[in-house]
Amino acid sequence: MDISQKIRVFLVHGWDGSPNGNWFPWLKKNLDAKYFSVTSIAMPNPGEPKCQSWVATLDDAVGTPDEKTIFIGHSLGCITILRYLEQLQAGEKILAAILVAGFSEPIGYEEIDHFFQPPLNYNIIKGRSQAFIAIQSDDDPYVPFGQGITMNEKLGATIIPMHNAGHIGSDDGFTELPEVLEMVNVVSRKLVD
Repeated sequence: MDISQKIRVFLVHGWDGSPNGNWFPWLKKNLDAKYFSVTSIAMPNPGEPKCQSWVATLDDAVGTPDEKTIFIGHSLGCITILRYLEQLQAGEKILAAILVAGFSEPIGYEEIDHFFQPPLNYNIIKGRSQAFIAIQSDDDPYVPFGQGITMNEKLGATIIPMHNAGHIGSDDGFTELPEVLEMVNVVSRKLVD
């Protein structure tokens, strides 16, 4: 399998995050380079995120999305991925969006409310990915577990619940996240066999 045939994986960090934070380096190291090309994107101004510039940065990194493209987001990176999918052209579709500690509706922080205006068009987004997976913790201090249920109801996302995992980041002890690696392998199985 040459580089042009590899499954492209894009990692999108959250608010005040970085491409080298949390479990991203571990995941990148553990995705078989024979099959996957992994890009961990540095979002602009992570301490004061702006939806338009984050989506534009993701768009620039991806180029042309296709059904060998997987997005993996953490926290604010998840709504960024959903906004990106919403603005794709008709007929453009990715393989999967894996959303960790993600949300698609406001969670009470004024600084990021603009990410939700106008409200997401779930019907458009749903048609832009073959699969949506929401990995949510039952005790996340920032993102209510109900956000995963919303993504299940609106996008048909498979919910993977985690118990006492906080915000599922390095501050909660997560520098590895086998659940994400397993989901990448599940959604890409047909392409790498």
